Order: sequence, then C-alpha cells, then structure tokens
Amino acid sequence: MEQRVSDSADKWEQILRVAARLFAQRGYHGTGMTELGDAAGLQRGALYYYIRSKENLLYEISSRHVAKMVEFGERLAKEERPATDKLLRLSERLIRTIHDDLDEVTVFFREIGALTGERRERVFELRDRFEDVWMSILRQGVSEGTFRRADPLLIKAVLGMHNYSYLWLRPDGKMQPEEVARYFCDLLFRGILTETGDAEYRSFTANS
Repeated sequence: MEQRVSDSADKWEQILRVAARLFAQRGYHGTGMTELGDAAGLQRGALYYYIRSKENLLYEISSRHVAKMVEFGERLAKEERPATDKLLRLSERLIRTIHDDLDEVTVFFREIGALTGERRERVFELRDRFEDVWMSILRQGVSEGTFRRADPLLIKAVLGMHNYSYLWLRPDGKMQPEEVARYFCDLLFRGILTETGDAEYRSFTANS
C-alpha cells in the first residue's frame, strides 16, 4: 500500500511538471488534455484519475509557487533579524525560486487570469499575503531607522523588478540568482536606506 501511495504521488508530481512545461510553452488554452496525457504517458481516462480538470492543474501549479514563497516569507518576517538582512534573504529566495522553477513561475504570471471562482480568489489571496510580507519588512526597517519609507507603490515597484525577471532569467545565464538578488537590493537600498541603514547594510554584505 505504501509503495502504491508513493507511486501515485510520483505520478502526480510528473503530471504537474509536464503540465507546467506545456502551459509555459504553448499556453494554458493552447494545451489540450490529449497532449497532456501523451506527454505524461497516460491515457485520457488514466489522466482523469489524477486530476479533476485542466483548471485544477493550473491552480495547483500556480498556488504551489506562491504558497512556497508565502511560507518562507512569513517565517522570515518573524525572525529576529535586521530588516536589511530579511529583505536580502527574501530577494534571494524569490530569484532562486524563479530560476529553479521557471516553467511554474511562467505559468503563474502568464496564465493566472484563466483561473475562476474560488481557485482564483485563493491564489490572489496568497499573492496579497506575499505582498504583505514585503510591506511588514519595510515597515520594520522604518521603525528601526534604516529605511526612509514603506508604501504600496514601492512594493509594486520592487516586486515588479523581481517577478518579471522570469522573462530573461535562464539556467545558463552569466549571473547566479543570488547575484541578481544582490544587484536588485543594491538598487532598492540606494533609494530607501538612511545613513544608519546604509552602514548596517555595508557591514552585513561585507561579512556575507
């Protein structure tokens, strides 16, 4: 029984990877169930044993990506660390996730609008929670005297810079994800760090 459960879980993961690749390459609406089944090595009936609908696949792919980042971010936000440290760590994790899970991230950004009803609401709720993580860290920095401001427009700008790296970030790129994140944070911090924050950030990066 345990082996059967394990095999089923492995097949489900395979289906998700295949679906993410096809959705990223051909688009959600441009990918049919027959194509999914062929790519996963399953007959149509067997495919429906694992999934309820194509939209459910899209939901699983999209929600898993953002849920992982929310879990990491909310845990990080509660840790006893300076805001500059937290922001850099969050940036590094986000860029690393985009780099490592490029198909899934591409599907999230390009196809999220195809979700309907409760699935759409749940994914958007996760997205909002992730934005709240960034805001909480920025507000911590303001309270610490290291950041000059924290506002919704700043969050949109920072996340836009990070999120749309999926358009050009590639496994064989010249820069590692952590280098990209450090570059992004350098740009951000030049605009929001106080003198105290700048000294703290320089000290932190010199020792990391």
